[in-house]
Amino acid sequence: MQTGSEPNIHPMTKARRRPKLIEALIPVIFLTALISINVFIFGDDSLSGSNQIVLILSASVAAIVAMRLGYTWEHLLKGIVKSIGSAMSSILILLLIGSLAGTWLLSGVVPAMVYYGLKILNPTIFLVAACVVSAIVSLATGSSWSTVATLGVALLGIGRALGIPDGMIGGAIISGAYFGDKMSPLSDTTNLAPAMAGTDLFTHIRYMALTTGPTILITLVIFTIMGLSRSQGGEINDIAPVLSAIDSTFNITPWLFIVPILVITLIVRKVPALPALLVGTLAGALFALIFQPQIIRQVSEMDAQFHVAAYIAIMKSMYTNISVTTDHEMVNSLLETGGMRGMLNTVWLIMCAMIFGGIMESSGLLHRITESVIKLAHNTGSLVASTAGTCIFFNITASDQYLSIVVPGRMFAETYRERGLKPQLLSRTLEDSGTVTSVLVPWNTCGATQATVLGVSTLTFLPYCFFNIISPFMTITFAYLNIKIARYKEGEEKAPSVE
Repeated sequence: MQTGSEPNIHPMTKARRRPKLIEALIPVIFLTALISINVFIFGDDSLSGSNQIVLILSASVAAIVAMRLGYTWEHLLKGIVKSIGSAMSSILILLLIGSLAGTWLLSGVVPAMVYYGLKILNPTIFLVAACVVSAIVSLATGSSWSTVATLGVALLGIGRALGIPDGMIGGAIISGAYFGDKMSPLSDTTNLAPAMAGTDLFTHIRYMALTTGPTILITLVIFTIMGLSRSQGGEINDIAPVLSAIDSTFNITPWLFIVPILVITLIVRKVPALPALLVGTLAGALFALIFQPQIIRQVSEMDAQFHVAAYIAIMKSMYTNISVTTDHEMVNSLLETGGMRGMLNTVWLIMCAMIFGGIMESSGLLHRITESVIKLAHNTGSLVASTAGTCIFFNITASDQYLSIVVPGRMFAETYRERGLKPQLLSRTLEDSGTVTSVLVPWNTCGATQATVLGVSTLTFLPYCFFNIISPFMTITFAYLNIKIARYKEGEEKAPSVE
């Protein structure tokens, strides 16, 4: 029986109110403060659990604020589930990358890359070469994740053997990989940004080249100078013992390169990442059977029939830690991987980050914060700077690359249109600021994943990710200097707003 005057409106819906800016900032301030304490106390080990707990605690603070605004727990829970659901593809890819790394070690694919790479590269050109090769592969595949997980792991091993610090190697690999990811028509973010802004893919890519070109050139110049400086002033490790250790342990042959070529071909042919990585994992297992029976025996740790030992070794390589022992200590550190189990800390981190992002998004707290930013944008330069800052803000708070593109894209699209600015300016800003800076945040899905895959902490490679650091500054500089700003001409029909 209906007794109220508004029977169809839930009482909690009526009680909801718009958050004040300080209320929306409370969870963010709490998160930032505790993350800073964690990094100071735990250092590189902060991703092993303490950051995850901080994200859960920050999500709890956000939930308390949201419930005081009138949101029910059921509503917030739906936001959490939706947020985690949006990250499931990334989580599955991450787990498969762990398995792929395991079978590629077992089969000798990664050792072969290191072996031949050491014969070709030297410390002077290594950083530039690593950046360029990563860029080419990522451009061809459209995936920075796949590039870092396959080629990047091999390049890291080569660089270590040449005596180059992990941070420099990681910075060169990531700079190149994110250049390719950003410019490739096969990339999901390269398709997502123009969709959010209201322009088409190839207009977006052509316009983005105006800022991306100078950025990658500056990056390569920096890496060239760094390489020359190291060549003049530092010692070069003797790589002959490294080559000997790898060659005497593995059956090294160019045929092993069929496996990575197969994966790259599948991705170029637009096969989705999950099946492509699964094929790469299984191909690695097959090549282990063909080329590395002695490694299978070592990893299985069993004196059993070969087919039993092979089954054990292949399964272990996919799901848990394995290592291959040689007579060279440094090489031993290269020949170990954690399989799927090695990715679980990162999966845990991603899920905790999505819990925090889900509550912040579903309660309108994130929207309230970014809404305030728009009011500060009085000209084109400040509008682009505000958009860039918002993208970076979302990478830090929502911990997700896609949210850093989707939410600011929707928020700013109408403002750009009203000010006579074409949507490709917005889409370019989203990529120059959202796509590339995600990997610089330790608790972001991208930063956490690449740190885990490479085995190098985010804060270690961050200072050397020159492409990623320079990109947002480049797009802001272009806007303030009014360089090639796409505007509607008088009488030209404006693109419809993005809903």
